[in-house]
Amino acid sequence: QVQLVESGGGLVQAGGSLRLSCAASGGTFSSYAMGWFRQAPGKERKFVTAISSSRSTYFADSVKGRFTISRDNVKNTVYLQMNSLKAEDTAVYYCVAGRITGDSYFSYFKSATYGYWGQGTQVTVSS
Repeated sequence: QVQLVESGGGLVQAGGSLRLSCAASGGTFSSYAMGWFRQAPGKERKFVTAISSSRSTYFADSVKGRFTISRDNVKNTVYLQMNSLKAEDTAVYYCVAGRITGDSYFSYFKSATYGYWGQGTQVTVSS
């Protein structure tokens, strides 16, 4: 059973930066694809970014060029660096983990791929 704990959320002005962290425990971290989804008030949960076990990265169009994802397999932690934040980035951000094998490009973007979810951390961007 993998447990995920997010941290680093908060309030930031538009144009600012935040770094979210997600600490994982209870599984072989290096073998999991890791990612982030977000859910704004009254809206569906949406894919933000993911990183494969081999460190390939995937991004939603809305965050390309502004967000980066990285992982530290020694610390069992995944990071989401968010720059040039906009008001529309305001949401609860969820860390996710899942096993993806083979040529499964589109799997990275689907919530059903990820069997483990954190409790979420709030990011609020003021305009």
